[in-house]
Amino acid sequence: MRIDGISLVQSLGIINFILLLFQLSSGRHWIRVKIGVHRKVGLVLVATATLHGFLALVTAN
Repeated sequence: MRIDGISLVQSLGIINFILLLFQLSSGRHWIRVKIGVHRKVGLVLVATATLHGFLALVTAN
């Protein structure tokens, strides 16, 4: 699945990686953020990871 020539699955994978790095960094207190921000980013990570996995399964077949 592509939007303007860019793979949506690949884009979501890159976004997930960035969100995962943020979660790791804020969880280990390498960067300081409020707990509410950490939780909200975690929810966004779950949503994008689910969408990423679903789209990868749909487009693989």
